Amino acid sequence: MATTTQRPLAVVTGASSGIGYELAKQFANHGFDLIVAAEDDAINRVGTELAAEAVQVDLATDEGVDELYGRLAGRKVDAIALNAGIGAGGAFATDTDLQDELKLIDLNVRSTVHLAKHVVKDMVARDEGRILFTSSIASTMPGAFQAVYNASKSFVQSFAIALRNELKDTNVSVTSLMPGPTDTEFFERADMLDTKVGSGDKDDPADVAKDGFEALMAGKERVESASLSTKLQGRGSRLLPDSAKAELHRKMAEPGSGEG
Repeated sequence: MATTTQRPLAVVTGASSGIGYELAKQFANHGFDLIVAAEDDAINRVGTELAAEAVQVDLATDEGVDELYGRLAGRKVDAIALNAGIGAGGAFATDTDLQDELKLIDLNVRSTVHLAKHVVKDMVARDEGRILFTSSIASTMPGAFQAVYNASKSFVQSFAIALRNELKDTNVSVTSLMPGPTDTEFFERADMLDTKVGSGDKDDPADVAKDGFEALMAGKERVESASLSTKLQGRGSRLLPDSAKAELHRKMAEPGSGEG
């Protein structure tokens, strides 16, 4: 009698470009069925390309999170990559817009907690699942001229590690992906092309996603990805006082610090 084997299901948020798109490709190339989500129209192209179910929603809103989770209702999610996020660069007092920063918090922090609350509960009830949080090397240092963004990633990093500890006696694993500067649209969208970090060398998002996927499947706590310089930056920053880390970040992110 013939038997059928159901393919595992993965969900990737922020999958229309950059690291999220490359993570979706990793899952697709390793035998997962896919649900991909993002706010922009490009997510529909990604859905077609990867034979995935595309959900175009604004995860910075409660309604968007509820709509995406509604599409998961009753389905066994084997892995989820909580990757959606945006940046904002500039001096907090004079250059940045409050509404942009509140949306950043809604997407990077609030939506991550909101969606995780639903999915983690389902995974724990089944006693199986894998969760990947896209944190950042930025989570390890106070972000002068990226104050709200770095704080949001510090939240995600702390949340991921705490959740991993809470779930250590279950078969639900939590992994934190910590990229450094990566060649995506992030710096353009964050208005940081005139900064040292925005104009300098960057990691390939495909390499970052590969590191993240492999760490997730291996059940690792975290992975600092992808280049050696990024790994050294993440590990070295643990030895510095916060004031020194903030000054180091200032030199990378201050407007006008870039080449050209």
